[in-house]
Amino acid sequence: MGVIKVGTSSWADQSLLRSGWYPRSANTPAGRLGFYAGRFPLVEVNTSYYAIPAPEVTAGWVDATPADFTFDVKAFSLFTGHPTSVAVLPRDLRPAGGPSRVRRRDLPERTYDELWSRFRAALDPIAAAGKLGVVLLQFPPWLARTAAAERRITELAQRCRPWRVGVELRHGSWFDSRATPDTLALLRAHDLSLVCVDMPQGHTSSVPPLLTATAEPAIVRFHGHSTAWRAGDKQDKFRYAYAEQELRHWAGRLAELAGPTDDLHVLFNNCCAGQAQRDATRLAQVLTETMIGAEVDRPAVPARAGSTG
Repeated sequence: MGVIKVGTSSWADQSLLRSGWYPRSANTPAGRLGFYAGRFPLVEVNTSYYAIPAPEVTAGWVDATPADFTFDVKAFSLFTGHPTSVAVLPRDLRPAGGPSRVRRRDLPERTYDELWSRFRAALDPIAAAGKLGVVLLQFPPWLARTAAAERRITELAQRCRPWRVGVELRHGSWFDSRATPDTLALLRAHDLSLVCVDMPQGHTSSVPPLLTATAEPAIVRFHGHSTAWRAGDKQDKFRYAYAEQELRHWAGRLAELAGPTDDLHVLFNNCCAGQAQRDATRLAQVLTETMIGAEVDRPAVPARAGSTG
């Protein structure tokens, strides 16, 4: 059976910082990351979606975490087709004049290539330390399944090599009854991990929680089931607490998925006021009971809450 690593999709979300989850002694960025890494073996870097971090910053993340810690890093928003604020581009790469938000087509090819170069430079310290899990390509909900979209996915993945790549698709056309086998075949052919997402259903951006592995590692992200998914702000969309029954149900499914895989990454993205951390901790405890036996005595906050094997 493979190793299951459980973590959350942020360690520095503002609502988390205000929630009291961190002790007062963890009062610096490095201190908070060190505290987090003492409780979970995995984290998703979400800030890299909003701006490309400096290599000095990512080197600091490496220094603040144990040798066996893992970072899954979300790709910069511009790369995956999201409109991106010009203000978050490196100052020397910002186009003069024009709109306040840009896409790839709005930038010269040399600028786009340089952005990729700087993104890769930011990840180099993490990869060199053996702490890079995957680069997460999270595509927008309007990216429908077409031949051009398939080429875009494989082209972006190639820019990430030799690192592992996870792909999160958020348009239902990839997963209707006829398309699903072809979507999975595409990912397997290019050694790309499908990101399974647990999320509210019945919306235009909903995709089914397809629990299968197409490459190493297998990846599952938990968004919750907020009733405000359609019209709420970010906090409302992800404000959700997983019930004990839900976590136990998922623990059984995750244990089955981990059987044929070497590595399974489980990330909670219901990031409101420490709820993701609480749910991730409890799931890790339930997983241990599921996989080893209910008699296992788990402390309330185990030293490394999210790693089972």
